[in-house]
Amino acid sequence: MAASPARRQRWEREQARLKASVVEEDTEQWQKDPHFSGLQRVGGVDLSYIKGDESRACASLVVLSFPALQVLYQDCRMVAVTAPYVAGFLAFREVPVLVEAVQRLQREEPQLQPQVLLVDGNGLLHPRGFGTACHLGVLTDLPCIGVAKNLLHVDGLVRDELHREQVRSLQRSGETFPLTGTSGKVLGMADIRSREYLRTQPCAPRGELEAVPASPESSKKEAELED
Repeated sequence: MAASPARRQRWEREQARLKASVVEEDTEQWQKDPHFSGLQRVGGVDLSYIKGDESRACASLVVLSFPALQVLYQDCRMVAVTAPYVAGFLAFREVPVLVEAVQRLQREEPQLQPQVLLVDGNGLLHPRGFGTACHLGVLTDLPCIGVAKNLLHVDGLVRDELHREQVRSLQRSGETFPLTGTSGKVLGMADIRSREYLRTQPCAPRGELEAVPASPESSKKEAELED
């Protein structure tokens, strides 16, 4: 599937319109506490594609208790994916079914609505400052954090020797460093060291830490790094 120039332009306009509703400041009391006191439920969303079938995927929404990380709710179901993958516009392919998942939770188990969602994709770190996490956050009115697999090269951010040295400096769980663009704006944080450490350990859970792209679409998502 491919997107026409007219569709790309329409998507760009929609991103610009929705971006005006992004709230970058912390608004919840638990966000302002270094120990996240008051945070009780954390959600995560993702789509996994079937090998050889770009039109269907498994959409998942899981809610965990915090800090115990016990599963409180999970919704995994096969969905139809109709929009094509276009670098920088992944949200138009994936967010509609993720919004539906959040809305089902709000209808069926409203007391389990997450206080924050972790999203497989970028947020502010995006060519137009409006990645999948921002898109989902605006449409659901939930705080969202983009959890991307790789560093997106925008606003002067590059995976150069300085960046690698910063990664190597991370030694303990929870340590991070800011991803600051040439504009001076902090676009994200990096905690790659812990993942690299776990991958070297014989007890590393392979299924979780060595995911292999399951379709051409997910391969494009990692290769082009613009969502």
